[in-house]
Order: sequence, then C-alpha cells, then structure tokens
Amino acid sequence: MARLGAKCLNAVSAYDNTLEIVETLDTAQKKFDDILNSHSLDAACEKIKTLSKTKELESSLILLINAAWAAAKDSTTLGNEAKDIMYQLYKTTQSSLRTMAPKEIKLLKHLLNIIDPEERFSALATAFCPGNDSEAKDPTAVYTTPKELHKWIKIMLDAYNLNKSDTEIREAKKMNQPVVMQRLFILKEIIEEEYLEREADKEKKIEPEEEMSYVD
Repeated sequence: MARLGAKCLNAVSAYDNTLEIVETLDTAQKKFDDILNSHSLDAACEKIKTLSKTKELESSLILLINAAWAAAKDSTTLGNEAKDIMYQLYKTTQSSLRTMAPKEIKLLKHLLNIIDPEERFSALATAFCPGNDSEAKDPTAVYTTPKELHKWIKIMLDAYNLNKSDTEIREAKKMNQPVVMQRLFILKEIIEEEYLEREADKEKKIEPEEEMSYVD
C-alpha cells in the first residue's frame, strides 16, 4: 500500500502548489507517511479515525490528503487500485470531520450567514483580533488566525469541488448556492490580500533589518 501511496504523493506537487504555503506540512507529511505505511487499507483508515478522536487530524494533513486524492483522481498513469486507496482515505477523512466539529467550520457558517458585506468583514476582523486577556470577551465567539481559517476555507472548497454530490461535510453540501459560493471566495481573497500577503511583506522587511544588525 505504501508503494501505491507514494505514486500518488509524487503527483501532488504537479497538481497543486498551494501546499507550499502550509508551514506545518512536514508534520502532516510524517503523519501521512505513517498512514500509507499501514499493512492494510482498513488499518490506514483506522489511523485517520484515531487522529480525529485525539484532535490530531489538523488542517494541514487534511489538505495533504485532499491533494493526494485530487492528484490520483486526475492521474492518467495511476491504476485503479491506487486511486481506490486514495479515495477511501479521502472519504474516511471527510467522515471524520463530522465528529471533529472544528471551530473554524462554525465560524465560517456564521460568516456566510451574514448578509451585509461590511458586517461580515467586521466579524471576520473580530475573529482575528480577540483582544487582550484582560479585556472582556464574548464566551460564544470563535477566535482563530488568518492562516488557519484560510486552510479551512480551502478544505471546504476541496470538499465541494472534489466530490460535489458525495461530500460528508454538511456545510459543503450547502455551498452549491451561488451566493454562498461567492461569499466564500470573497472571504478567501480578503484573507489572502488583507492578512496573509501583508504578513508576508512584514516578514520580508524584518529579514534585511536582522541582517544589518549582525553587520553592526
């Protein structure tokens, strides 16, 4: 099974370069390698379920499994056996998400239900800026980071695009509504332009300053 899985992983880089931005890819890769090294498909699926139960099925690993299935699905060189393995791992992962109920999915559902764009963007900013610990916080609110929410938006889009009629994520099933899809894409673009790109620019500016300090 590991041999067949390796062929799928080789096709991932050619299929999708979005994984390059995933900082925790090394950890996800190790977990995925362990899954693929299982002695049987049932054992591999059981490892995914265990990771889900222990809250270790993180977004980076889910994105990697999604990319592996997408690469296998579109491959003209992989046999049906390898494709079936990747599909079963993908389906097990999607099914496990239902039991995980990550907070980012709850947040996305809330954001997508907000009709007014300004109110939606304000809620997005609030989710990224919970304030100081000394400040009063809404106990029902959900807080996360731009990078993490961006990953879960990709997971939702993957779930919709890879298997529109057979996804296990209830929210993804509802995304066939044009208005909802439009809001999701807009959220994705805003996070990329207003948060991720700005953060990357700040890091680039810091690097030269650090180099100059060493020279001094």
